[in-house]
Amino acid sequence: MTEPSLENRRPIKSRASGWAQGSARVLAKAGASPNMISGASVAFAALGGALMALAGVSSPGARGAALIAAAACVQLRLVCNLLDGLVAVEFKRGSTSGPIWNELPDRFSDALFLAGAGACAYGSIHPQIGVSLGWIAAVLAVTTAYVRELGRGLGLPADFSGPMAKPQRMATLTATCVIAAFEPLWGGRGEIVLLGLAVIVAGTALTIARRTRTIARALAERGRAA
Repeated sequence: MTEPSLENRRPIKSRASGWAQGSARVLAKAGASPNMISGASVAFAALGGALMALAGVSSPGARGAALIAAAACVQLRLVCNLLDGLVAVEFKRGSTSGPIWNELPDRFSDALFLAGAGACAYGSIHPQIGVSLGWIAAVLAVTTAYVRELGRGLGLPADFSGPMAKPQRMATLTATCVIAAFEPLWGGRGEIVLLGLAVIVAGTALTIARRTRTIARALAERGRAA
């Protein structure tokens, strides 16, 4: 990625942490480009989505292992999202194609994870509902980014507000996978995945509405000031 303007950079507290700075330094010295790191985030998403889908048709033991591994993939995707920006900005490794790599891989990653979670519902008590929720969540996740970029295109600051922006979606998905991995212990039949996807869908829809309202208000204020 290229060096983004500060107002278009998602605020992340862990960006200043020692482990993040140290990891970015190691990657930069090893010659890893920000675009390469962004590409790795999609690879983790593809693996995580596939593991969730596999969990939906696996025995209880294998299902739990697949879901725990999928949760790890979600977190590794977020680590990649953190480190690509650090390498680009702090270590001046950005490129002219960086803006593409900064945004497009995230859209694929969201879709792969959430559609994979929907596929995990094949083994649930309501498989069709789960699959539908997964795809709805994927579409809504992409739409949140579209609304943010719509605002920027209209000359407004990037809006990273929630309640279900990318970090919150991925945190919810991680928790869903971890809890669902232990469902066999209480005789669950996929209810946790259905509930997690429902929370993501509802929260993401609210996020889209909130960001759209913010844009509308800003445009109205601009019109009154003109």
